[in-house]
Amino acid sequence: MTRLTGKTALVTGGATGIGRAVSERFVAEGARVVVADRDGVAATAAATALGAAARAEQFDISDETAVAAAFARLEDAGWAPDVVVANAGVQLFGHDAPIADLDLDVWRRTLDINLTGTFLTVKHAVRAMRARAGGSIILTGSPTGLTGEGRDFTAYSASKAGIHGLTRTVAAAYADRGIRVNTVVPAYTETSLVSTITGDPRARDAIIGRIPLGRAGTPDDVCGIMTFLASDDAAFATGALFAVDGGMTTL
Repeated sequence: MTRLTGKTALVTGGATGIGRAVSERFVAEGARVVVADRDGVAATAAATALGAAARAEQFDISDETAVAAAFARLEDAGWAPDVVVANAGVQLFGHDAPIADLDLDVWRRTLDINLTGTFLTVKHAVRAMRARAGGSIILTGSPTGLTGEGRDFTAYSASKAGIHGLTRTVAAAYADRGIRVNTVVPAYTETSLVSTITGDPRARDAIIGRIPLGRAGTPDDVCGIMTFLASDDAAFATGALFAVDGGMTTL
């Protein structure tokens, strides 16, 4: 299991949840991993646990100056990434709502992080990869951006739909430069991001009841497809959405 030997990966939101699991899997597959997170303490703890093959970076993905500076630091340190996983995001439970009840501030906060933050991560990843004869960029999507699954989460659903569109646009624009861009679409995955649902048995059961495989996803469920997309095995895969959702989007 060393499909990523010789590669360096940057994982945003890498300190917890899906990002943490993917960081761990990438290291196990032979990669060096930059654990990037807005929470510097958590990023450092995660990188320390992964050992010499990992380093931490603290930055806010919605701040272009911070994103650009992080990529510059990595280049200077010999850690310029071949793989970038744009995974960081938020879901503002208790604030996001159907559109008639949605505050503009909640819309802006969600889009600033989820969509603009992903745009900035991908923008600077592409700039770095143009100088390195290509690479693989992987975005984290959501069924809410594909179906009516997120009808009570207008801002979050719109941000994820934007991510799906961004994937196809960037993939088409930079395919001739050897840069591959794909999105992984997990189902409801139990992480700290969705603790509000996890703690509400009725809400949790309602969501799981719409997953044909009959269970919630886990961060580890996403690692296999992300490892594939990061590897040379996926050399002909770009501009695609890969659903890892227990059949949720087939309904």
